[in-house]
Amino acid sequence: MEDREDKSVQAVSGSTDEPNKKDEEYEKVCYVCRRPESKVGKLISMPGGLDICADCMQKAFDTFQQSGLSYTDLMRMGNMVQPPDSKENGDGDKDKDKQPPVFAGIPFFELGPHMEIPKKQRIKKKKAEGEEPGKKFDLKSIPAPHKIKAQLDEYVVGQEAAKKAIAVAVYNHYKRVASNAEDGVQIEKSNLLMIGPTGSGKTYLVKTLARLLDVPLAIADATSLTEAGYIGDDIESVVSKLLAAADNDVERAEHGIIFIDEIDKIAKKKNTNTRDVSGESVQQELLKLLEGSVVEVPVGGSSKNMMVPMTTVDTNNILFICGGAFPDLEDIIKGRLNQQSSIGFRADLKDKYDSDPNILSQVTIDDLRAFGMIPEFLGRLPVIVTLEALTREFLVKILTEPKNAIVKQYKKLLSMDEVDLRFEPDALTAIAEKAMEKKTGARALRAILEDLMLDIMYEIPKDDNIGRVTITKAYIDKTGGPIIDMRGYLLLEQEGAAAAAE
Repeated sequence: MEDREDKSVQAVSGSTDEPNKKDEEYEKVCYVCRRPESKVGKLISMPGGLDICADCMQKAFDTFQQSGLSYTDLMRMGNMVQPPDSKENGDGDKDKDKQPPVFAGIPFFELGPHMEIPKKQRIKKKKAEGEEPGKKFDLKSIPAPHKIKAQLDEYVVGQEAAKKAIAVAVYNHYKRVASNAEDGVQIEKSNLLMIGPTGSGKTYLVKTLARLLDVPLAIADATSLTEAGYIGDDIESVVSKLLAAADNDVERAEHGIIFIDEIDKIAKKKNTNTRDVSGESVQQELLKLLEGSVVEVPVGGSSKNMMVPMTTVDTNNILFICGGAFPDLEDIIKGRLNQQSSIGFRADLKDKYDSDPNILSQVTIDDLRAFGMIPEFLGRLPVIVTLEALTREFLVKILTEPKNAIVKQYKKLLSMDEVDLRFEPDALTAIAEKAMEKKTGARALRAILEDLMLDIMYEIPKDDNIGRVTITKAYIDKTGGPIIDMRGYLLLEQEGAAAAAE
């Protein structure tokens, strides 16, 4: 009993433990409406570490007055609010007045720790005027375009035009952020639209860029976005993911990059009588984000509700990169290119462009409008980049050349068992041909190798005498097996090579 009274006195007097310095970096949040201090003003500190805004406090007082009950009566109503250790004797009433009220078995003055805001919903404070500013995005912190492309070359094979466009766009974007408008020249934001067949590396390019640059980057999926009020994610959830990637630092998030994948899935639906809640309406709501505006976003959640703190983010300095496969866009392009008369000496053959694997490189704004993208949306994506379709030669390079190539990953796995894994050149070509048949781009490579390597990865650890495994074309075609060499044979082979060298 004395311990509880001591805690209560400490909570009322404010003589609690010294707050964590790291906690001072985050804003206080009202425990009722979950709004941060920057939006509602100075919060009122209640006993037990509860922080409540003036609006919620006033609403509580109004409720008490309208009910006609005193505060003590309200705290003792119901089974969930009981004074602890109440006695049945005649002195019980006196003990009740001395003891602090209890909510669900927790003393009122100790509610603070149990109602603490989750870390993912805590918002970092903005730097006040006169304080030392945080990290600035200047030209010294962002590498030049040729350096960005050189780093991308280590992980991504081919797609030279796309890598060059992304490198220039990122560099120019942060030059725009670092520039000032004192001379009257304001640099407009250049958002990107990436178009390429499935498996050509759109998402992989952006993920690789995220690892190379020290800027927050969020990858969102347009298929989950719907009009406000319907099941699905609101448009603001895209910015919420970027805020989470920036550790809830609003200033850092306002200079980040957002990649919206599957952007072709929000095209206008054709020949439908139902409301298009995930198509044209989503494009229209994305306009304000792409162009730049101040939006209110939930912190640590994908939808707005009373239990999620809200904050405002300015999207003027956020670079948006949109990507999509745009299926059937090739037919629209071919129809436009074949509009010339099919009669006479200058007639075009109808199948002239059927064998062109990079027909998407001839895309125009009119083709995208015919696909279902509204002109206002396309106008906010001035840079259009197309990715090349992956050929057999490209797929072979993807297997072996990048730093984290799939073949290198399997070699590392077997090297942990002290086994040397090798692939014959014909075997790599056969794997690429099988991937071409699946028509899912580079994604098919891992699926094929997972199937081929399953038995090898299962059987190799059984025998410690195995020293080398060579994957052959016959094994890929299922007409033979891999070549397995024992450690003793490899030792003789090394001795013979050393003797020949001498």
